[in-house]
Amino acid sequence: MLKTRLTELCGIKYPIIQAGMGPFPVTSLCIAAANSGCLGLCSTFGTTSRTSNPVVFKDFVKQAHAEETDDDITIFKKMFLRIAAETNDDAVFGANVMVSAEVKENAANVMRAIAEVRKDPAIAKKFKVLATTAGDPVPWAGFVKEQGMIWMHVFPGVRTAARCKKAGVQVLIASGHESGFHTAWQPVHSMTLLPDIVEKFADENTLVCGTGGYCDGKSVAAALAMGADGVQMGTRFLATEESDFCDLWKQMVVDCKDGGTIIARGFVGPARWLRNDASQRHAYNTAKDAPGSYVGVPDDFTKIPIELLNYEKVGIAATYNGDAETAMAGAGECAQRIDDVPKCADMVAKIAADTEAIICGLKDKYIC
Repeated sequence: MLKTRLTELCGIKYPIIQAGMGPFPVTSLCIAAANSGCLGLCSTFGTTSRTSNPVVFKDFVKQAHAEETDDDITIFKKMFLRIAAETNDDAVFGANVMVSAEVKENAANVMRAIAEVRKDPAIAKKFKVLATTAGDPVPWAGFVKEQGMIWMHVFPGVRTAARCKKAGVQVLIASGHESGFHTAWQPVHSMTLLPDIVEKFADENTLVCGTGGYCDGKSVAAALAMGADGVQMGTRFLATEESDFCDLWKQMVVDCKDGGTIIARGFVGPARWLRNDASQRHAYNTAKDAPGSYVGVPDDFTKIPIELLNYEKVGIAATYNGDAETAMAGAGECAQRIDDVPKCADMVAKIAADTEAIICGLKDKYIC
């Protein structure tokens, strides 16, 4: 059985975190992942898309078992309550929360909803993880301490890892450039980033996990060999039966071939898209209008055409509407290694078994 510091800290069966993957609804996926023995994370960013992306917003509300007339805090509370009600007694879940300055108000609403639902001890026993991302973790240290939650933060480089240590984050999730959808301005991949973070920051009070490129037993075993306490997976969980992502999105992942992803400007920075005519056109426009996405120089909404950002919204709406010709779907590089849409529990069990077999086989294969 795979036992790591992550499984011990969180009380989960496998050292695997299912990525929150906001701003898309993953409520059903969170439930399935938690019931499979992983840490399930739900998304908390979709409610800010009421007008800009109504297709995604309506699906988010539906998966939260909420009403479209509910305010954001009520929707979050209903979502957390649904997850608590539909997960096993020994399941563990958390919330993935973007904390960048642009979405500070949304993050504050999420924190308020978390505090209110965790007043119930039975829910707090399951709902014990906060995974922040896309921003500075330091301002949220007081809230996490007050709640007594396990704190994780997803980041792409050494500088933010140092901020995590200052804030008291317990689990550092190093996000390599292979990751899906939102990627870093500086392209540092997992084989370089993960061991660097382990060497610089792991200690008796600080765990390190990897994300970006992990999708099977081989990649999980590699992460553990590099000193990680576990991994976070997004694209692999996206392509499962219980995933809330639409059928076209899942099929595009399964159909992804060698070199089947491409970087182009996304709403919050560079993004990795599944390669098709629509995303390739977007990449050409990015090279012309937002070249910083390719040379590691951040830009902002005042420096690039709004049409470039709106292209993402139109493409994602097309994906949810089943329009394959104009669809835009984000995914990690590992999409080219995914060729099925299994049940979540079956997928997780196979990854765990393969990881264990690889680790146990290394001694016989390589050590005299």
